[in-house]
Amino acid sequence: MKATAKKQLNSKGAKTSAQLEKAIKALPPELQQEVLDFGQALVAKKSRAKRKKLKLDWIGGLSEYRDQFTSLELQKKAWEWID
Repeated sequence: MKATAKKQLNSKGAKTSAQLEKAIKALPPELQQEVLDFGQALVAKKSRAKRKKLKLDWIGGLSEYRDQFTSLELQKKAWEWID
């Protein structure tokens, strides 16, 4: 990105920040808190969107037991371990 484009983005960002600050200062304290909560929720939402894909490298890990147990038997055993 060229220096002039970066300057424009920075000046727009600064202008937006100043506008936000001015608008927030004009609000009563309880609404300022609501704006803060909303902003924090947006930041949290953005960070959650970067989740990694699930690894499925465990698939077939029990294939050697296929002839010994049914999936229902394994499911029942798993419930025993949880209790």
